[in-house]
Amino acid sequence: MDTDEFWAVIAAARADIGPDRPFHKALGERLTGLGVPAILAFQERYEHLHRELERWDVWAAGYLIGGGCSDDGFIDFRAGLIALGRDWYERAAADPDGLADHPAVADLESLWGEEPFFYEEVGYAASRAYVRLLGEDADLHRDLAPARTERGPDMGEDFDFDDDAEMRRRLPRLAALLLEPVAG
Repeated sequence: MDTDEFWAVIAAARADIGPDRPFHKALGERLTGLGVPAILAFQERYEHLHRELERWDVWAAGYLIGGGCSDDGFIDFRAGLIALGRDWYERAAADPDGLADHPAVADLESLWGEEPFFYEEVGYAASRAYVRLLGEDADLHRDLAPARTERGPDMGEDFDFDDDAEMRRRLPRLAALLLEPVAG
């Protein structure tokens, strides 16, 4: 599955969202309808795009938006960026500070616990579709393992997320929205 096809599946699932149908369920249903080969191809592309966001600057954005971001939280944050669709994914990949433009960032307090940025369930949508088609013994990750050769990207320069001055320097727009103002 190429990148355009992957994002077409994401866009179609986003279009299927409803009051009783969250994105991860719509995605799982769409993948189930595409069949086993497409699920495998989708998961390979998902993992590639997920790895591309494995950088310190992206993690720092998640740290600011989430008020902290553990290793598992960072996995969920990257899944959430994919779930937001191609435009927000590409914006975050190019410049994580650009997430300051996302409407939910300005309204994080009212979204507490429901923000769209940390979306663990998205990471399981393909696996669950795979099991629906092949049965409980099916293991998407085991079946993909022989094809996995890609290494993660260079994460860039590590820095201290608890250093407000450093966060303001590296992610000035997010920091302006999410950190306490500097006493002056």
